[in-house]
Amino acid sequence: MLVRLRRDGFNAALPLAQLGLIAFALHTDTGWGSVVALALLLATGLFGWLRSVQHARLILDTPTSRIASAAQGYVELRGRGQPLHGTPLLSPLNGLPVLWYRLATWRKASDGKWRHQSTIDSDASFLLDDGSGVCAVDPEGAEMLVRRRDVHERGELRQIQWSLIRHDPIYVLGDFTTIGSIAPELDTTGQVRELLAQWKANQPDLLKRFDLNGDGSIDLKEWELARAQARREVLRQRHAVLSAPEAHVVRKPADRLYLVSDLDPQRIARRYQWWAAFHLAIFLATAAATAWFHQIGVF
Repeated sequence: MLVRLRRDGFNAALPLAQLGLIAFALHTDTGWGSVVALALLLATGLFGWLRSVQHARLILDTPTSRIASAAQGYVELRGRGQPLHGTPLLSPLNGLPVLWYRLATWRKASDGKWRHQSTIDSDASFLLDDGSGVCAVDPEGAEMLVRRRDVHERGELRQIQWSLIRHDPIYVLGDFTTIGSIAPELDTTGQVRELLAQWKANQPDLLKRFDLNGDGSIDLKEWELARAQARREVLRQRHAVLSAPEAHVVRKPADRLYLVSDLDPQRIARRYQWWAAFHLAIFLATAAATAWFHQIGVF
């Protein structure tokens, strides 16, 4: 099962909206209601078809570049995922190191149905290594097509996590830029707070590192030691980033598809081609229905 919210949210949500419009057009008692529903179906079908065809062509027609020789601008890269040096990104589900995660939470309601509560995404960058060099991948704004899926259920709570981990094959289609160094976030206090929150999420490791008196809890003095260590790690990571002579980064383009996936690009392109066929079928069927309704005098 592929994760399907922000990363391919358009193709995931649009068919549901179109089915709703079809149901509305069939059951509404007003002619104008049917006209509006059919017009929206025509527009969404045409737009979905054009968008899906465009994305499929981008994937199939953009040649794979090597990081060491990639031109600045829109590129396709393939390699293996690696974490940035410094503090690892930890999964909120199991505390294991990951490159990227999305965690969706559902709770079982009184009627026995699962109700979606929240979805959180990591926004930390990770590295792509293709053998010729490495570049940072910023996941913000990307369509993430990811296979790895872990499910955890406890009582009335269900959590599903999709993730990328170290050494995963990564395919990226986005805007490639070479800069002097990866600009760090200057909010040291916020970074320290986030790092401490990650440590607190893994209590056994936190106690092992900072429970100096062995009483099974972190007292005020020990917590201050942990805070000082977190600040040192944040400053050390920032110094390492700033001292890098050159860095490559892939980010969201202004007006084109930004895609990050652990799938083969041919498979992704076929997926978009299937969506294109679906949206074209919606458009043609709606056009035929509109002509037929007009011919029989429904509107």
